[in-house]
Amino acid sequence: MTKLLKSAPPLIHDRVILDYDQRLMRRKLLTSAGGREFLVDLASVTNLDDFWGFETDGITIEIVAAAEAVLVVTGDLTRLAWHIGNRHTPCQILPDRLVIREDHVLERMLTGLGATIRRESLPFKPEGGAYGQGRTMGHSHGDDPAQTDAERFGWHHHGDGNLHFHTPKAGR
Repeated sequence: MTKLLKSAPPLIHDRVILDYDQRLMRRKLLTSAGGREFLVDLASVTNLDDFWGFETDGITIEIVAAAEAVLVVTGDLTRLAWHIGNRHTPCQILPDRLVIREDHVLERMLTGLGATIRRESLPFKPEGGAYGQGRTMGHSHGDDPAQTDAERFGWHHHGDGNLHFHTPKAGR
């Protein structure tokens, strides 16, 4: 049985490196950096950012955020954060910069708003949900042939039964 740990135990045996998407799970077979396989079987989908790691069969395994492609954003942070939030995009908020996952549409928008953007490969740990738990769910800006015309021209669903407007892609 694998259990989640909120804080670091006295002895750490191994670690598992997971990107932002991988740190949201319910049931999955993981392999640690040391080659240990262990099954995570949680009662519900869980944001692992809220936990230190796992304990399984007396072994403690730390959760480490993997480096991934991000955009480091500087400039008028209050204004830029508002526009990022308006796009329902996960964002890591630091005193002197914002960090978002690499996204060419948001990069173009933020540059147009006067932001300075730097591409990096860093662990991505954005703010959680508005009530201190969960996640902000962003949207893909890829060209998806399965999109409806409404979605292609900026309308989308948030699972609440309503259509919401999103700034359309350039050239569409």
